[in-house]
Amino acid sequence: MASDKNFVDFVLEQIKNAGEITAKKMFGEYGLYADGKLFGLICDNKLFIKPTHSGREFINHVTEASPYEGAKPSFLIEDKIEDSDWLSELIRVSVRELPPPKQKNKIRN
Repeated sequence: MASDKNFVDFVLEQIKNAGEITAKKMFGEYGLYADGKLFGLICDNKLFIKPTHSGREFINHVTEASPYEGAKPSFLIEDKIEDSDWLSELIRVSVRELPPPKQKNKIRN
């Protein structure tokens, strides 16, 4: 089931204070980026955040689930999705720990 654009817009509004946030549509679902780093996914109208040590400590009681079949488990955010301050801080602490985006190789003719 593809995610609803209204849910995506709601999540983006909740995390607008976490940096330069963008969402890119991928196969009916969405990848979430902060300052160019992929940090999460929205799949089936659920928010998944890439697992990091700092994020795990911040959340405290983590629920993990795979966003889609065959994917690595991520942090599933349900209870605190309406807490903008908490959610924005989770994104900030998680993104700090994620590696920088890989540079794409330019195709030479």
